[in-house]
Amino acid sequence: MIARTICASLTAIFLAAFILACGAYDARAAETKTAIFAGGCFWCVEDVYDHVEGVTETVSGYAGGTTPDPTYGSHEGYVEAVKVTYDPSKVSYAELLDHFWRNVDPFDPTGQFCDKGPAYKTVVFVSDDEEKTQAETTKQDIAGRFKQEVATAIKPVTTFYDAEDYHQDYHTLNPVSYKFYKWNCGRAQRLAEIWGDKQS
Repeated sequence: MIARTICASLTAIFLAAFILACGAYDARAAETKTAIFAGGCFWCVEDVYDHVEGVTETVSGYAGGTTPDPTYGSHEGYVEAVKVTYDPSKVSYAELLDHFWRNVDPFDPTGQFCDKGPAYKTVVFVSDDEEKTQAETTKQDIAGRFKQEVATAIKPVTTFYDAEDYHQDYHTLNPVSYKFYKWNCGRAQRLAEIWGDKQS
């Protein structure tokens, strides 16, 4: 009888601990936030944020357009972008912005590096007034520092569609072709010219 009582008590304690642990996990999961950045080729932007501590997921996609279900072959009105899911207790939005700026050419109004055209323009998509203020402040800081107009747009978050599966994690799944593309496109060279060794 005593053994049965002890067993029942231990089971109850175990179940309570399990429920509390699950609740804590759910709470942590609910604390993640998302940010959307367009910095030219989405492969490269995804690569940047995959190396940032506190980022839990990156998804390449198409943002800012109005036509439903854009594809790589047809996404007029959209820019290539990356949706970044992150833990704000480990990385701040300001830090994500810093990574963004240091991995784009903010002065190019026609696209990024070898990729030209509307789909490759730089955009910071903001979801609230706080993000908008931070984005605009850092944009002004860069313009003042370099004495150049910053071409990057700051727009409210509207639409985001995931890109096709073969675009996701391209830098990881196709490292040789990705590195060749990045170098051949002149991205690494131009970033070094602007930011020195500060880019990711």
